[in-house]
Order: sequence, then C-alpha cells, then structure tokens
Amino acid sequence: MDFSKCIEIISSWVWGWPFVILCLATGLYFSIRTRFFQIRYIKRMMKLLFRGKSSQSGISSFQAFVLALSGRVGTGNIAGVATAIALGGPGAVFWMWIIAFFGAGTAYIETSLGQIYKEKIDGIYRGGPAFYIMKGLGSKWYAIAFSIITIIALGTLMPGLQANAIGDAFYNSFTLDKRITAGIVVFLLALIIFGGVRRIARVAEIITPFMAIGYIIIALIILAINYQQIPAMFALIVKSAFGFHEALSGIVGAAITMGVKRGIFSNEAGQGTAPHAAAAAEVPHPVNQGLVQAFSVYVDTLLVCSATAFMILITGMYKVFDSAEATTVVMDGMGLSATMNEYGPIYTQLAVDSHIPGFGSPFVAFALFFFAFTTIMSYYFQAETNVYFLFRKKKTNFYAINLLRIIMLGITYFTAINKMTLAWDMADIGVGLMAWFNLIAVLLLQSVALKTFYDYESQLKAGSIQPTFNPEKLHIRNTNEWRTDKVKGER
Repeated sequence: MDFSKCIEIISSWVWGWPFVILCLATGLYFSIRTRFFQIRYIKRMMKLLFRGKSSQSGISSFQAFVLALSGRVGTGNIAGVATAIALGGPGAVFWMWIIAFFGAGTAYIETSLGQIYKEKIDGIYRGGPAFYIMKGLGSKWYAIAFSIITIIALGTLMPGLQANAIGDAFYNSFTLDKRITAGIVVFLLALIIFGGVRRIARVAEIITPFMAIGYIIIALIILAINYQQIPAMFALIVKSAFGFHEALSGIVGAAITMGVKRGIFSNEAGQGTAPHAAAAAEVPHPVNQGLVQAFSVYVDTLLVCSATAFMILITGMYKVFDSAEATTVVMDGMGLSATMNEYGPIYTQLAVDSHIPGFGSPFVAFALFFFAFTTIMSYYFQAETNVYFLFRKKKTNFYAINLLRIIMLGITYFTAINKMTLAWDMADIGVGLMAWFNLIAVLLLQSVALKTFYDYESQLKAGSIQPTFNPEKLHIRNTNEWRTDKVKGER
C-alpha cells in the first residue's frame, strides 16, 4: 500500500459517520441550551465587532474576529466548496448551511472557553483548547496531546493545502509553474511570521475584510445577471440535499458527509482553532468574544461559501462525480458544462470567467491567494500558541518557535507542489483529529461555558450596558487573568 492510499484510509476513519453525528449533535445541543442565541443575538454580535480597543496585552475584538476569520476564510471557501459539490452534489451546500447554523453554537462555547482560561505569556494573552483542557479539566496529558496534534496539524499538514490551491489557481490563470508560486508564498510568509502576533493581526485586519467584500460583490453581480435562474438553483440545492433529484438521489449520504466535512473545514466550528484567536482579545466579558466568533461562522459559510456555491451552480460550471470512482460523471451542470475532469478552484474560475471573460479567472486566483495566505498566517499563530503552551522557558521557547517556523515553511513548499488530493487528505486528518479532541473537551466543560453565558444574560436583563466577568462569583477556578482586581471595563 502506497503512502497516498494509507493517508486516504486514515482520513476516512477520522471522518466517518460517528464524527458527522458528533458535530451535528453538539451544535444542536448547545443551540438548544442557549435558546438559539444565533438568532436572538445577531444584532448584538455585529455591535460587539467594533467595541473595545487593543491593549499592551491583547488585540481588539475586531482584530481577533478577523484573525479567526482569516483562518476560516481560505481554500475551503473556494476549492473546498467546489470539491463538496463535485463529490456530494449541489445538496452538499444545504448541509454546509446546516452545520454553519448549529456550528455557531459550538463556536460560541469553544471561543468563550478560550477567553475564560486565557493567560498572559511574555506579555501577550494566549489561550486555546490546550489551556482550557489543562485548567478546566485538570488533565495535563490530554492538554499536551491536543497541543502536539495541533502543532502537527497546523504546522505541517494544513498549510500546504492552502498553498497548493494557490498554485493550482495561478496555474489555471497564468500557467505559472507551481514551484514559483510556492516559493513566493513561502517567502512572504517568512516575512510575516517572523514579525510576531501583532504583525499577523495587522495584516489580517487589512486583507481579510477587503477581499471578502470584493468576492461577495462579484458573486452578487453574477446572481443579478442570472436572477431568473435563482429559484431553480435553490430548488436544485434542496432537492439534492434530500435525494429528491432523480439524477442525484443515490448520493444523499455523500451530500451530508461532504457538506459537514467541507463546512467544518471552512468555518472551523468545533475544530479548536478559533479559541486561539479569541483568547488574544482584550474584552470585559468572555461572552463578548464568543458572540463575535459565532458571527464569524456566519460570515464564512453563509456569505463567502455561499457566494462560491451560487457562482458555480447558477452558471452550471460543475460536474458531480461518483465518489467511489472519480472518473464517472453523475450529472453535468444546469447550463454550461465544465470542460475538465478534475475539481477544485477551476470550477469557481470558470464560473466567473463565463460572465466576466478575462477577469474572472485571475480575480479568483488573487482572491484565493489572499484568503489562503491569511489562513496560513492564522495556522502559524495557533501552532505558535501551542508551542508556548508546551515550552514555558524562554530559551527553550525561542528554539522551539524558530524550529516551528523553519519546518512549517519547508513543508508548505513541499506540499504545495504535490498532488491536491494528497494535500486534502492530509489536511482532513489534521482537522478531524483536532475536532475529535476538542469537541470531547468542550462537552466536558459545558457547565462552565453555559454558566458564563447565563451570567452575561442576567447582567443584560438587569440593565447593564456592558457586562463584566467575575469568575469568583461564578465559582470558576484557574482564571488568574480575570481576578477581580484585573477585570477591566470597556476601553
């Protein structure tokens, strides 16, 4: 058995039906326990985005939002959506929406836990699953295991996928050798990651909103041009999701699996990545950042992923493949047919090019570059946080951090110039293992997160404009950064 086949088998084990059920059930459970805050607090989520400022120890709520969003918005939003449609049919889009809605509940819980158990290391707030596993559950081995998995996943398995997709997109548009593209990505990445967390946050703050808005505008233009086909497109998505479409009735399982799989890969709800960025924020109450991060799931999936799906489906630039045999076409697109037998960013490039010739393909290539590049930056920040967790001594930390940087840059280049399928399978293993470990921890710590949420709501009902967090009052231990003498008002 060759290496690629072995990786594929491991990926299928990690992402089996038990995992799909765990993700959906966890999101549903937390949505019910918070009385569907995803709907009730949408207005407040948007207001909180721009409240508060950064401090010497923490970044602002908006910076933490875009830092997490830069991790969410990446290859999964363009190549990932195309892959989901290719292997799961248009119905996969529906299940991506479902996992985003319920996933917002999971995202809230994990990111608020990241805030609750954050700590200051070298003058900067750090936090994440390893921290709340150690402090909340009191399990050192579990925390160390998660940290090691996260460093391996984010530092080696996943960055190459993002760079690989960039290489594909630029080759499709400009026939640029993938080795050149990979070299440029690695060079720019090195300039930024050696600059520290604040440089990463500043770059993400500028790039991510700009590209996301531009991408959505292009999608709206294409939808406006094809407005008469919008009802048929939504009907296709819903019918395919439940097996009501004759040509796609046999792949309902693939639609659910691919929708959940690519949805989680894209929006990262429950994966354990967003808590790292959330913990870095300076806020007066953990729920503030939890709500902001839940909103980022909506932005990622309901806006950016949907933009990609709509452009592909409404222009007909896709084919659905039998997942068991990737050369067998189950169904062509509604209108124009894609002219290739592969799936990836080219679906989206063809979709935009069909309405804006000469512009679409390069635009998607550059959009993917910025999305994927900021995602790699976010991966580095999260991997670095876990290195800080494992190695507290400054000298050891210095060598460990620089070793991480060198290894990450090298593997990013190597994976970027190899086959896309291998890159996806390796990334899926990393995402899946992190999510398994994190979701179990989050479920075990649910009482802490829910107690904090109810405290926030009670303060709002009492008339507080900006609730503050007092862990001593709630009998939550190991929260030194939130001691009463350290609680800060809104800046």
